[in-house]
Amino acid sequence: MNSAALATPMPGAAAPQRQTLLEVDGLNAWYGSAHILFDVSLQVRRGEVVALMGRNGAGKSTTFKAIMGLLGRRQGKASFMGKSVMGLQPYEIARLGLGFVPEDRRIFTDLTVAENLDVGRQPARRWPDGSESLTWTPAALYALFPNLGAMQDRPGGNMSGGEQQMLTVARTLMGNPFLVLLDEPSEGMAPVIVEQIIGMILQLKARGASVLLSEQNMHLAELVSDRAYVLEKGQVKFAGSMDELAANEAVRRAYLSV
Repeated sequence: MNSAALATPMPGAAAPQRQTLLEVDGLNAWYGSAHILFDVSLQVRRGEVVALMGRNGAGKSTTFKAIMGLLGRRQGKASFMGKSVMGLQPYEIARLGLGFVPEDRRIFTDLTVAENLDVGRQPARRWPDGSESLTWTPAALYALFPNLGAMQDRPGGNMSGGEQQMLTVARTLMGNPFLVLLDEPSEGMAPVIVEQIIGMILQLKARGASVLLSEQNMHLAELVSDRAYVLEKGQVKFAGSMDELAANEAVRRAYLSV
């Protein structure tokens, strides 16, 4: 099947003009000598959820790691809130207000839930226009994730995988990010945890923050996302609204069906 025939241009003048937070243009990335990403370009604007979709191995996690400076070799352009992040270290990128929730849950197993949250704490942020951004506190996160509220003194190593995933998300939110890169949050998770993650995504969006969501679950993506990009073998094969992707059976069969 001709991939060019499946590609859909992003909506143009009909889309509301909002501040662009993340802009990636012609991003290439390698693991050693293996070329993984090929000229990936995408945008995330203020107050929207964008789904980065594709099968396992399509390059979704690699895209996130390349944006966050976690790969040794990458080329192209990536800017966050108008500032290039290509020459920055991961901690410098995080300090700008770009949060990253990795798929593999990197919590501190010897620290309690409360201590893990404290490690992620950063000062409250303000948008460039002077309006205050979403500010997260432990109390707000315990309300969002009741399971964590019930185990504030439990060491991270004594939690289930789903609970650890919630803690990873909550710790990232303690950094008060303008935008969160959320990598495969529903992978292997119980439905009740997925529901809480959906609620978190919608709350972020409602309060003006943004999410770039790496996901294979089409149903979850449809519930929360405004737009979507589809990756296959490290290349963008589709860019458009979530409604357009849901209606495009050819794209879904070619690049999302298992």
